[in-house]
Amino acid sequence: MNGKFTLAAFLALAPVAMAQSLAGRWDATVNVNGVDIPFRFELAGEGAGLKGTFFNGDIRFNSTSGRLENGSLTLGWDYYASRLEATYKDGALDGNYIQSRRVGQVQYPFHASRYVASPGDANAPKIGGQWVIPTKSPKGESAWHFIVHQNGADVSAAILRIDGDTGALTGTYRNGKLVLSHFSGVRPLLLEVSVAADGSLDILEDGKTKLTAVREQVAEAKGLPEPTDPLKHTSVKDASAPFAFSFPDLNGHLVNNTDARFQGKVVLVEISGSWCPNCHDESPFLVELYKKFHDQGLEIVTLSFEEGDQLKNPERLRAFVKRYGIEYTVLLCGEPDQAKDKLTQAVNWNSWPTTFFVGRDGLVKFVHAGFPSSASGAMYKQAKEDFTARVEQLLRQNMRTAR
Repeated sequence: MNGKFTLAAFLALAPVAMAQSLAGRWDATVNVNGVDIPFRFELAGEGAGLKGTFFNGDIRFNSTSGRLENGSLTLGWDYYASRLEATYKDGALDGNYIQSRRVGQVQYPFHASRYVASPGDANAPKIGGQWVIPTKSPKGESAWHFIVHQNGADVSAAILRIDGDTGALTGTYRNGKLVLSHFSGVRPLLLEVSVAADGSLDILEDGKTKLTAVREQVAEAKGLPEPTDPLKHTSVKDASAPFAFSFPDLNGHLVNNTDARFQGKVVLVEISGSWCPNCHDESPFLVELYKKFHDQGLEIVTLSFEEGDQLKNPERLRAFVKRYGIEYTVLLCGEPDQAKDKLTQAVNWNSWPTTFFVGRDGLVKFVHAGFPSSASGAMYKQAKEDFTARVEQLLRQNMRTAR
């Protein structure tokens, strides 16, 4: 009898013991087009309360659901419309990370083993600072920023494009090479960086694309093209015409720019999509702005373009709104490929997100393409300061002056 009780107690506690054994930090990879992308991953909790966490620098992206049962792990991230399905065996997790993306559903093979500290080379070259990557992008850019933060052999970096940045690429200098990578549930990327004889950086992206980075001052001295100014990338056809929109909100109610709530207000109109990583970067800051300036006359409207299945049932967008605590207006506007046809006033619009600053008179005063994450360091701080200053400037204009 006592033996049966002991066995029953063991079986009852086994799932809990398993969950506890998985808690902690893991060295994980996803395989994207044959390339393993390493990243930091954490598990916490137990059983039906198990949670997984991705990271963008210090920002945590926690799962919204999770379960471990009989060695089978399932985690979901509603605001990404993604899930991780893996099996725990012999001290490792193996499975697939599955996500709905603008291009369709993607599936990345996933592997994780217990985190093991691995010190880097104490003689790592000093590469911290601002760099420029000359390029010819499909969006008309001639250069990107490459922002590097270094602490000995440990490095964090980001490539800042017109849309925004890559997220925090982290890694360590070993064996004459710096390997940097990022995966926060989105934006998988691997960079292998080495210092060339002339002091520039040779960068291999995802094992196939070669890039070169030069110090910012070197690029300036050589007269190389500068990265695109986000305030000069996009404009409007007619600055004397009101910025018009008319789309349903998440409850199906039609919202127009002519509605009373927007009259005489400063309005930020953000072009966005819950599938867009850089839109995830911008939303927490817009929430801050709204809380700070709403009582002074600021309104924010997100024009969200989602895939067809999300238009029928915008579960991911609702989870996106919940994650960031969005209280301003969010409208469901169509599919991403329809955006250019629907944004008829925009000129050279091709960045997700893009924010139109509308004055109290209903006219566009500024347009800011893209938005960086905290991985861009000083440029992230600069973008926030610039947004804030422009909002304050527009709020100071009273209705009589604006008209």
